[in-house]
Amino acid sequence: MNKITIIGSGSVGSTIAYTMTVSGFASEIVMIDINNSKALGEALDIRQGIPFCTPCSIYAGEYQDAKDSDIVIITSGIARKAGQSRLELAQVNIDVTKSIIPEITKYAPDAVYVIVSNPVDILTYVFHKCSGIPENRIIGSGTILDTARLRARLSEYYSISQNNIHAYVLGEHGDSSFIPWSLANISNVPIAECNNSFKYKDGLVPDFDYSEIEEYVRKSGARVIERKGATFYAVSASVCHLCKCLLGRMDTTMTVSTMMHGEYGIDDVCLSVLCTVGNKGIQSKVMLPLDDNEVRLLQNSAKQLKEIIKNTNI
Repeated sequence: MNKITIIGSGSVGSTIAYTMTVSGFASEIVMIDINNSKALGEALDIRQGIPFCTPCSIYAGEYQDAKDSDIVIITSGIARKAGQSRLELAQVNIDVTKSIIPEITKYAPDAVYVIVSNPVDILTYVFHKCSGIPENRIIGSGTILDTARLRARLSEYYSISQNNIHAYVLGEHGDSSFIPWSLANISNVPIAECNNSFKYKDGLVPDFDYSEIEEYVRKSGARVIERKGATFYAVSASVCHLCKCLLGRMDTTMTVSTMMHGEYGIDDVCLSVLCTVGNKGIQSKVMLPLDDNEVRLLQNSAKQLKEIIKNTNI
């Protein structure tokens, strides 16, 4: 029996609930929203498709219905608009998160909390500072989506399965994120050598443009928002993957946002590094062998986030 509560039934929250139901790894899903009618409608719509899926109880509820949840997912807040950075959302969504924390932690003190709302690194930091929940049970979705976007782009470059690609995006889920290219590889072939090893089916080798790929990853969310108004499919898939790992019995590495305590010379800020995630939360951080420039880029990301924290009311 796995019980998951989702706070916020907007595009992201409702798509997570739908994806989770179709995936079949949750036995009970509670949807909570300040607009209860919206939560009721979303839950009803999903529930009526369950005869074609693994049996699951999904319903709209109040905070007290989150009791005994294994995972609580926070998606509530103001959505990012076209042309708006994630960090411009900061103070509004900080205030929303601070209002939610005492309400939800009162009823689900033993849950793992997954923060999805943006700016996710700032709100993960707020949750650490204001909730009293142990650090290993507070996880920001961080750059797991950015990493998926990177792997999808590299897959297109070399016409090869995403499962064969091993590369990460680290730092802020935003403009100061970066790709540690020194560690990127396809089936253990370093990315710098892939043009000699992988070819398109027509025999042509594409020019590998590092800056184009970095720009693609950073701007993907904004491009989707510009074209369709919101992003929710890919982020929902990534959050559901994270939840499956939290409920599983085998640890998995992924780039999630969590509190730093001196790793890479960074302290008292939340950002994404490679972590081992398993049953009931963060098991450990994986200290990647970053080169000196990559460490500087990670430290710069921390600096950018700390500047936002300093200028907001937490």
